[in-house]
Amino acid sequence: MEAIFWTSIGLILYTFLGYPILITLLSRVTKNQKSQEELEWEDLPPVTLMIAAYNEEDIIKDKIENSLKLTYPKDKLDVLFVTDGTTDNSLSILRKHPEVYYSHSPARKGKIAAINRVMSEITTPITIFTDANVMLNPEAVWKMVNHFQSNNVAAVSGEKVVLSSNHDAASGTGEGAYWRYESYLKKKDAEWNTLVGSAGELLGIRTHLFTPTPEDTVIEDFVMTVNYAIQGYKVAYEPEARAVETASANVEEEEKRKIRISAGGIQAISRLPQALNLISNPKLAFQYISHRALRWTLVPLAFVTAFFSSFFLIKEGWVFSLAFVVQVIFYGFALMGYFYRDKAIKRKILHLPYYFTFMQICVVKGWVRFFQGSQKVTWEKAKRAVQVSA
Repeated sequence: MEAIFWTSIGLILYTFLGYPILITLLSRVTKNQKSQEELEWEDLPPVTLMIAAYNEEDIIKDKIENSLKLTYPKDKLDVLFVTDGTTDNSLSILRKHPEVYYSHSPARKGKIAAINRVMSEITTPITIFTDANVMLNPEAVWKMVNHFQSNNVAAVSGEKVVLSSNHDAASGTGEGAYWRYESYLKKKDAEWNTLVGSAGELLGIRTHLFTPTPEDTVIEDFVMTVNYAIQGYKVAYEPEARAVETASANVEEEEKRKIRISAGGIQAISRLPQALNLISNPKLAFQYISHRALRWTLVPLAFVTAFFSSFFLIKEGWVFSLAFVVQVIFYGFALMGYFYRDKAIKRKILHLPYYFTFMQICVVKGWVRFFQGSQKVTWEKAKRAVQVSA
C-alpha cells in the first residue's frame, strides 16, 4: 500500500511540477532555439493561410477581415477557406469577398478530410492552418515564417490565447490558466528539443512535407506534428504569433472539447508507438511521455490511488495523514467550485481545484468513448462565451 501511495504521489508531482522544472533547467543548459533574423519584405516566401470552417456564419466575416489585415505582402498571401458540409450562410458571405478563396464540399467528413482534399492543390511552399473562430495578431504569419529559414524546421506552432476576465465562470478561469501553463511548457519544450504536438488553432508546415492523415484521426494536428518530430524534424514554437479565442460558454461546452481531446490522445498514443521509443529517439520520447502520454493514461488513476492509499495508511504515520487531509481539502474546494462552476466570481480559488478535477474526469470519459468506438472525427462545436473581434 505504501508503494502504491508513493508511486501515485510521485507520478502526479512529476507530471505537473517535476517535468516543468526539469524542462526549464534543460532548456537553459542546452538551449537550441537560436533567434532568427527577420526576413526582409522582398525575401518572404508565398504562403497559403488555410481556414477550416463549418457553419461559421456568426464569425466568418470577422475572420475574413482579420486575415486581410495581416502584415504580410498581399501578393504573397493566399487566404483559403475550406468548408466541409456547411449548411448555413457561410458560403454566401464568402462569395461577397473576392479577396479570399474558398473550396467547398457538401459532405461533412471532418477537418482532416477537408485538409486532405485541398492540400494537393496548394502550390505555396508554406501552408498555415488556422480555425475560423480564432483571431490572429497582425504579425502572426510573418513571425511564423521566419522559423522556416532553418531547413530542419518542418512545422511552427503559434500560441493559443484564451481570453479571460477578472470575473469568470469556471470554464473561463480554468481554460485560461491551463493554456498559460501549457504555453510555458511548449516554449520550453521547443527551446530544448522540439514541440511535442501542436494545437490546430495556428500551425504552419512546409507544404511538400504534408502527407494525408487518416480521416478518422481525432486530433490530426497533434499526430501530424509528432510524426514530423519522429522523422527527425524540429517543430518550432512562436509565442509572438497568437491565435486568440474566448473560453467555452460554460463547463458543459468545455466538457465536449476535453473528452474529445482525451479520446484523441489515446488514439494518438496507439498510432504513434515510435514516439515512445527511448532507444531510437530518447529526447523526443522523454518529452512525449512526460508532457503528453502520462496525462492521457496513468495520471487520472494516480489521483484515485493516492486518495485511497493515503486513507488506508492514516495510522501508519503523519505523512500519510497529512496527505489525506490535504486531498480532502482540495476536493472540498473542488466540490464548492462545482456549485459555482457557471457563476462569474472573483474568488477563483474555487474555480481552479474544480477545473483541475474536471479535467481528470474528462480524461476518463475520453477513455470510455475511445474504447467504445463512439468518438467521431466530426463533432459538435463547443459554444464560446463571446465572439472574438479583430
